[in-house]
Amino acid sequence: MFTLRDIMHNVTNTPLTSGTTQVTHPSMKRGLLGTVIPYLQLMRVQQWVKNSYLFLPMFFSGEMFRLPLLVQAGWGFLSFCFVASSIYIINDYMDREADRLHPVKQFRPMAYGLVSGTSGLILSGVCLALGVGLGAMVKDKFLFVLLLYFFMNLAYSLGLKNISILDVLILSMGFVFRVKAGGVATHIAISEWLMIMVFLLSIFMAVAKRRDDLVIKQKSGLDLRASLKGYNIDYLNLIMALLAAVIVVAYLMYTISPETVARLKTYRLYYTTVFVLAGLLRYLQITIVENNTGSPTRLLLKDRFLQLTLLAWIASFYFILYMPDISLFK
Repeated sequence: MFTLRDIMHNVTNTPLTSGTTQVTHPSMKRGLLGTVIPYLQLMRVQQWVKNSYLFLPMFFSGEMFRLPLLVQAGWGFLSFCFVASSIYIINDYMDREADRLHPVKQFRPMAYGLVSGTSGLILSGVCLALGVGLGAMVKDKFLFVLLLYFFMNLAYSLGLKNISILDVLILSMGFVFRVKAGGVATHIAISEWLMIMVFLLSIFMAVAKRRDDLVIKQKSGLDLRASLKGYNIDYLNLIMALLAAVIVVAYLMYTISPETVARLKTYRLYYTTVFVLAGLLRYLQITIVENNTGSPTRLLLKDRFLQLTLLAWIASFYFILYMPDISLFK
């Protein structure tokens, strides 16, 4: 599998500068692949995994393996992927000057100059058209949720991201819209506790990302986000600790609620709380002890403890929900 680092090693290109320091892109290469990959990078294809939240209603309802529902959710997943890519491109276009000062974001294709602003906006329009077209195929109400997601994030990119607290709330609402869209696409009712839990967990991760931005600001002296003026490390540490506690309570309330027990025909889901707690503690450890949060997607792809915890949670939930007749649960 090729990455931007693999395919762009030898392209002859005048490097950009950051301050007085010359910045060379970490990887460049000639040829068609070297032309296409920056556009895929601009679309943030690696971030499409976030749209898997659309499948949560199916998973938590015990309907994960119903093919018609999977097909509907799959179309919804693709539509959100393209619409999200459209927003990512607009955001990169708006931030391209500021990103050139960032130690990591300076290598984004538009900030580095691999993709022009005009080409990026054209690609954004194409992605939006594809996403809306696919969304219309799913269901009218699904399209409504999809458009709400788009316009909310457009407002975020155009200026709301500069308002502290509101910035993390908007990011978190994006995940709530994904879950809601998944329920609409598959006609599955969503528990209020599940929606609350997703919202809180999303805020938790967004706050951790802002904390990482603050750490970078302290090390580099660069003011990378306007919203950071409303935050400091102690404040964000307090918020994360508070949210972690509430998330565990919300998860427990979901697993033992009479509605959940009656609908899923099991009271044992609370067994899986240990993995939720382990994952939150590890995330806090990475954030507060190691000062190494960054992108939640990147963390999940590289941190073995989080990977194993997530797999253990999925496996335990699967066995309890989908294999209730094994002797262990009798």
